Amino acid sequence: MIPNRCIEVHTSPVDRPSVPAWFAEVVIIVQYLATRGLLDAFAHEVRLVRGRFGSYEPIDFLALLIGYAISGERTLADFFERVEPFETAFMALFGRRCLPHRATFSRFLSDMDRSCLETFRTLFERQSFTEGWTSETIGGIFDRQDRRYIVFDVDATRQAARQRALPCDPTLPPARRRLDAVCALGYKGRKRGEVVRTRATVLQMHTRQWVGTYAGRGNGDYRGELASALQAITTYLAQFALPTSVALVRLDGQYGDASVIAQIIQSGVFLVTRDRGYRILEHPQIQQVLTHAPITGVKSVTTGEVVELFDGGWMHLDEGVFLDRVIVARHRTAPGKPMTVGKLVGGLCCKKVKEDKMRRAGF
Repeated sequence: MIPNRCIEVHTSPVDRPSVPAWFAEVVIIVQYLATRGLLDAFAHEVRLVRGRFGSYEPIDFLALLIGYAISGERTLADFFERVEPFETAFMALFGRRCLPHRATFSRFLSDMDRSCLETFRTLFERQSFTEGWTSETIGGIFDRQDRRYIVFDVDATRQAARQRALPCDPTLPPARRRLDAVCALGYKGRKRGEVVRTRATVLQMHTRQWVGTYAGRGNGDYRGELASALQAITTYLAQFALPTSVALVRLDGQYGDASVIAQIIQSGVFLVTRDRGYRILEHPQIQQVLTHAPITGVKSVTTGEVVELFDGGWMHLDEGVFLDRVIVARHRTAPGKPMTVGKLVGGLCCKKVKEDKMRRAGF
């Protein structure tokens, strides 16, 4: 050890917690929200009808939610533990005085209604979609006639949750699980668990902007979530003064029913989706197409698997449904490998991709 008389070390038994690493980021983002007028909008437009609200307003709880989202803490309990020593400075950033107790915050979340959530979502949609972007810089793809389309990805995911076994005894009160508020029985697929929660997300593929996210208990209301997603896409395009007809929505097999496709087409957008059923592979028109050579082939960079594509042409998938263009993808299955998506036709795995009646000259 090298002695240095210029250095003095002082110790104290008083706890001095370190400032969280994410606090500076909260300061920057909150100042940006205040400059844009969003904090005032949150305080005056987001309302929740609730008895015995006390001395707090929705903006107090929104401040906690914003800080928790920015912090990246694993749980709300961890966030409260880190922010509590700096609660006065944290709430002052939002122009508020007191940090709500975690129990008060929990009661607020349990009383949150749909109208309050939609008002909060509308404010973000109004301000965030156009920030830093113009109608020329948000990207797009162009067809052979130089018509532009903006691609949106609507993806539905599900997450299964494990639950502990509880004692069943008539002398005990009924069991109450915390996950009952957000999870319910539903289709789990290949996931392990007892209850399920679903989520639908909307992503603008060119700028990687999140346009919306919607969740539900159990299997959820995927038709209602799809309607909300289409409304968010319409709002996004309206912010850039673009018509709905420039939207090209990509969906997975959950939305591959004829009735759902009709719902999407009625909204004015175009779509590409994987068909949910495989009965159409037995159609004579498709059977005849599969006897000819594929129109093209795509080789996977990672696996080296070659996927052959067949143009099945334009077909009526159901009565009263618009014309759809059917594209069949076919590849060879590895020996012993289970087939999770597709139907085995002649020893080959076939999958269908449907497009709505897009302009034939363009696609």
